[in-house]
This record gives sequence, C-alpha cells and structure tokens, in this order.
Amino acid sequence: MNSKKAVGLLLIFLSITLTARAQEDKIKMLDYFRGELHVTNNGISLVPTFSVNKPASILYLYMGKGKLSFEPDMRFTLEGKPWTFLFWFRYRAITTEKFSLRVGVHPALNFRTIDAVSNGIQKEVIETRRFLAAELAPSYAITKNVSMGMYYLYAYGLDDSQKNTHYVAANSSFRNINVFGDYYLNVSPQFYYLRLDDEDGTYAAAFLRFYKKDFPLAIGAIFNQTLNTVINPEDNLVWNISLEYRFGKW
Repeated sequence: MNSKKAVGLLLIFLSITLTARAQEDKIKMLDYFRGELHVTNNGISLVPTFSVNKPASILYLYMGKGKLSFEPDMRFTLEGKPWTFLFWFRYRAITTEKFSLRVGVHPALNFRTIDAVSNGIQKEVIETRRFLAAELAPSYAITKNVSMGMYYLYAYGLDDSQKNTHYVAANSSFRNINVFGDYYLNVSPQFYYLRLDDEDGTYAAAFLRFYKKDFPLAIGAIFNQTLNTVINPEDNLVWNISLEYRFGKW
C-alpha cells in the first residue's frame, strides 16, 4: 500500500466531512444530514461474504426529509482505487413504536481492475459494472434496545457479471450494552442465504461496534462464517476491524 496515497485519501475524506459539518445548519430543506467514515484493514461488501482482501475506506452519508432519505455508500481501497458506489433512495413506509418497514432502491457501480492491451501495451484498467437493486427491511422492537427482523435484497446486473442476486437475512440487534462506565457495545448477528444466478450458499455473520457515549470515534468489526456454499470465493471466515468516525447529529 502506498502510504502517501492513503494519507492523501484520508485527508480528502476528512475535509469532506468537516465541510459537510460546517454546512449542516445551512441545509434548511433537510430534516437531517450526517455521515460516517470507516477505515478498515479489509473492505467487506454489503453482502459480508465478499471482500477486497486489502485495506479500505468507506464513506456513508445520510440525508432525509420526512420518511424519504438519500444515503450514498462510497467505498475505496486505501490505494485510492474506487471499489463500490451505492446510491440508496429509501422510504420508511411504516414507523410505529414496535414495528417498522423500510423499502429502498439503488443504482450501483462496482469497479474491478483488469488487464487490457492498448496499442500493443498491456496495462491495468478499471472496469465498471452496473447494477440496479431493491431492498425490503421489516423490523420488530422487542425492547428499547433489542430488535429482530428480516432483510431482503435483490440486485440485477446490467453488464458482464451475475444477473440475479438474492440476499435474504434473519437478523437481530442488541444495542447499548454497557461494558463499563460510558463505554457500550452494539452486537448484530444474522444468518443469511445468498443466491447468485445458479449458485447459492448459507452463512452466519456478526457486526460489532464498541463506542463511548457522546464521542465521535468508535471501533467496529465484522465476522462472516461460511456454513455451506458453492459460491466462489469459499473462504470459511471473512473478518475485519475498523476505526469509525461519525459526524453530524445522531
């Protein structure tokens, strides 16, 4: 990894977040504007069995009015290469004390580096693949800090890649677990089924976040264990650790 590129990329992201924070009070048309910047040893995809197997940075932005929101999700390797851009449009169709239902759609761009020959010279180029996707996410609150739900994502590939992706998860969330003092832990385990065209598999995953109350930095981790699959890659365990920075009002 080129350290100068990594530092440069982080400075760009930090300047974006600081500028966004300064402009927050000026955006009168939105109910909220906030975001997160993650820097991790291994970039893991929205579907957690897939990763780039190298350090990465992820920028999440959240902005909304009423029940509608726009939530870009932009991922880069720390070499400065784009990885995945997701442009989520979400609608909170039902929001009650116990039950909520979110629906969403997004266009997505996935980038990969391939070898190509130009004027007789072989070189690496970045290829872009396009996807359209939709999600359905019901959730039921058992207590204030414990919930359970389902998640379904369907993605259609527009280019030379898998055409039909189905991702179905049963998940739960345990929030604000007091570890000591002002330090807390969020844990979100899930079991999911993944189908890519004619190949499928089952997996278990866990998402963790360790944080201090009213402090913008946190430590996150993802662990993904293969249960049974014929989908490549067939890594039994995919994991990462991330440093997370939040800005805006949460």
